[in-house]
Amino acid sequence: MREQVLPLDGVTVIELGHSVAAPYAGEILGDLGADVIKIEKLDGDDARKWGPPFWGDASATFQSFNRNKRSVVVNLKDNAERERLRKLILERADVVIQNLRPGSAAEFGLDADALRKLKPSLIYCSIGAFGAVGPLKDRPGYDPLMQAFGGLMSVTGEPDQRPVRVGTSVMDMATGMWSVIGVLAALLQRRESGNGMSINTSLLESALGWMCYHAANYQASGELPKRQGSGVAMIAPYRGYASSDGLIVIAAGNDKLFAALARALGRTEWVEDARFRSNPDRVVNRDTLNRSIEELISTRTNKEWAAILDQAGVPNAPMQTIAEVLEHPQTKALGILQQSPQCDIALLGLPLSLDGVRPAFRRSPPALGAHTEEIFCEHSAAAAKR
Repeated sequence: MREQVLPLDGVTVIELGHSVAAPYAGEILGDLGADVIKIEKLDGDDARKWGPPFWGDASATFQSFNRNKRSVVVNLKDNAERERLRKLILERADVVIQNLRPGSAAEFGLDADALRKLKPSLIYCSIGAFGAVGPLKDRPGYDPLMQAFGGLMSVTGEPDQRPVRVGTSVMDMATGMWSVIGVLAALLQRRESGNGMSINTSLLESALGWMCYHAANYQASGELPKRQGSGVAMIAPYRGYASSDGLIVIAAGNDKLFAALARALGRTEWVEDARFRSNPDRVVNRDTLNRSIEELISTRTNKEWAAILDQAGVPNAPMQTIAEVLEHPQTKALGILQQSPQCDIALLGLPLSLDGVRPAFRRSPPALGAHTEEIFCEHSAAAAKR
């Protein structure tokens, strides 16, 4: 079988990253074919130790963000090693992604201004916590802090409970994705102009992006958004309901779907009920409607209701654990769980396919510094030929 030709083949990315945001961006670019060189401190990316559980020589969390990369150890406090890295960037890199401590890239002479002055074609993406400007620009931050500060936590959870963190590192990963979008846009521009670009993004900006409709609703109404559990504020019924053996989420997002749901539940009178006639009516009377739906849903299993609702054309889904998700025939049909070609590690791959083919898991997450000599020997050989 012929090897897949990926769109970023020939692009070299230097990842001055740690934890989640920059490594996730680097992994996406690596999945798309870029040669991603991960620069690590002497004791490695902090995420290597984020366990248990551990999988091989690092935490399972680290492994999930670092496939399709090569690892190079550089002591940035050592002048000679830092200069060697700087030359590598200036002579080989197309893209730099960094989420170092605020100010440290400039301290080491590895910031966008210093490098792009010498190499205008370089694309340089800086990832921060609070953003590149403003009174908090030099303040560090982590995912749960930014979920709290950016408002996301205030709208997450059950109405009568404390706010909770979204159960994945959504701010870090979103910021990694925005970084990739910026890099791809910059690569397109560079193809026309020959010039690189400085890109800035942050966890706070990602949080604000996810809060877009909450912000609009607040500005339109003057009312603070409330936590809705498994539902949303502006559509009803649109949430999870307890069946006899679990939780099933029902999304009747318009009047036609609500009518179908009413028929499926044996409550056709709801369609003409003034309390439920339109979505705004249902939102105002959501508590009454939700109680009535839950009473009915509680009488059957998830599987029974799924069959009834599918037949009626009402969107629904059971609440599944990750074990159930990975074993589901739909997940398996997608082929998104990919086995490493080098070791006994299977990771969820890139959530997209190119011409019907998902980018491959080509290289296992690297051991710390596994490619230090390889990378610098390649660089020395290339420099000798010039």
